[in-house]
Amino acid sequence: MDKVIDPIKDPLVERYLEHVRVEKRLAARTVTLYSLDLLKLCELTQALQLELVQVQNQHIRRWAAQMHAQGRSSRGIALILSGWRGFYAWLGREGMVSSNPVQDVKAPKSAKPLPKAMSVDDAIHFANYQSESDTPWLELRDSAMVELLYGSGLRVGELIGLDAIGTAQSLGWVDMNAAEVHVLGKGGKRRTVPVGSKALQALELWVRARADIITQTLVANTSINALFLGKNGSRLSAASVWQRLKRRSLLAGLAMPVHPHMLRHSFASHVLQSSSDLRAVQEFLGHANITTTQVYTRLDFQHLAKAYDAAHPRAKIKKP
Repeated sequence: MDKVIDPIKDPLVERYLEHVRVEKRLAARTVTLYSLDLLKLCELTQALQLELVQVQNQHIRRWAAQMHAQGRSSRGIALILSGWRGFYAWLGREGMVSSNPVQDVKAPKSAKPLPKAMSVDDAIHFANYQSESDTPWLELRDSAMVELLYGSGLRVGELIGLDAIGTAQSLGWVDMNAAEVHVLGKGGKRRTVPVGSKALQALELWVRARADIITQTLVANTSINALFLGKNGSRLSAASVWQRLKRRSLLAGLAMPVHPHMLRHSFASHVLQSSSDLRAVQEFLGHANITTTQVYTRLDFQHLAKAYDAAHPRAKIKKP
């Protein structure tokens, strides 16, 4: 039986670690991480009875695929490959290898996480919630914001860019008579999205309150045209919207904090669940490419799978 050499005692590895420690003056923690990466490389080469200088591109690709299959994250694999790449770059400079076998190898792409969407019940509960701890005008403003974000799928930047009265310079405005909101989305692309009856009702209440606030407290600032105002009378910021929604979700007793994009995701997911019209959802969201919208089909399938598990008599194996 062949004697297994302690990987960390490999002379090439020891020389390289000395190089990065002394000549490159890397931090001790970094050197430790490099040593762990090279320890794994030595174990893999020994399993194939290879010398470190004999490793080829196909070996690296196979090992990266194996790590991926074993459940290691794409980021973790990328960091290991980076450590190996630096080692072989040094071997090349030392004249020990003719090419770097790690040069063109990339970590497998990780699956993009699903966007977080609320259940229909949670979304309706959140939209219907009325805060008793806020002044009336703040409650009316926040209620209108929630209804627009969830009812029309707006981005937070589109929401705060809305003007009370649409002008040639406006980034966006709400046409109450037509029940439409006009916004300037990503890439300078304008789109029009329907506004539901609940959102219209909330907006009507807020617009009246807004006029009273301007009359009472902002008389000197009559040029204000922002639809959603902060306490100081200026246009509401995105950070303020995030903070208000998080606070509102906690007061409403929801299990997780709500943010503006969660309401946009919920809008898209719930419309798709009800209509199965992916192209319409793409138009509502203002996506340039339908592949961006297709992520919501995964959410839709997730919803259907949960409904199946809960309702179908054959969905779950009954315990004896």
